[in-house]
Amino acid sequence: MVHKAIVASLLLGTAIAVPTSSNRDAVSKAVSKRAVGEIVTSTIARFDNSNGADGIGAGADSYTLYLGDGSVGAGWPDQTTWVSFDDMFAANKATMLSSCTNLGGEANTSEDEVQAIHDGIEAAAAASGVDHRFILAVLMQESKGCVRVGTTNFGVRNPGLLQDHDGLATCNEGGVVQNPCPSATIAQMILEGVAGTATGDGLANTINQAGTSDVSAFYRGARIYNSGSISSTGNLESNVATHCYASDVANRLTGWVNSASACTCDSDPASCGVVLN
Repeated sequence: MVHKAIVASLLLGTAIAVPTSSNRDAVSKAVSKRAVGEIVTSTIARFDNSNGADGIGAGADSYTLYLGDGSVGAGWPDQTTWVSFDDMFAANKATMLSSCTNLGGEANTSEDEVQAIHDGIEAAAAASGVDHRFILAVLMQESKGCVRVGTTNFGVRNPGLLQDHDGLATCNEGGVVQNPCPSATIAQMILEGVAGTATGDGLANTINQAGTSDVSAFYRGARIYNSGSISSTGNLESNVATHCYASDVANRLTGWVNSASACTCDSDPASCGVVLN
């Protein structure tokens, strides 16, 4: 408990200092409101993410289409087949350094900003119990590591590296782009996506909502993060939003970076038997 309390306290202090809003009191208040933030409550919680060599190494940059409920029995990858965090981060670094050009034409993420992403992931993982590899996989899925990714709004405002639920931290909104993006802002972007915001769940709670305590909780949690719920069929390719989302995240966790995707669920939903409920 001491370890978690110390990390949460550090994150709280960092978040309050983020210079992304003219109303610093509002930032302070919102962060204080959730103080400790969401934590994973099942047996898959992992608060000690200090081991960066925690997987099979770099894995293979290839794509396998996964369909079904996210269970190993349905063919989804067991956690023992996940890559190591250090290898995963190194493999995705080149994408982080070049992705902003393709996401709105802003200045690319710098080396210092990449380091801030690394540190922000580690801090949020320690505070929330979410495996740092899962955080990195979802971050790459949402923004490809572009710290100046634009804020989207299709009924709910989604800012930052994890395109979270109406969070406070962003380095690109309303025509205001920050370069460099402050390390404190980067840390808060990640924390809000992992531990939640005043109005929406982060990855910790979507894992809790998955209703399982094995590796399927990560894949189910990813789908909930993307679409808000899981299809009544239980299949992660079904329901609204991005049909390939959970499969993409599973592939990122086993080494996928640049190879062609084999998922046709978004371009041709019928090919995957997608059901929209």
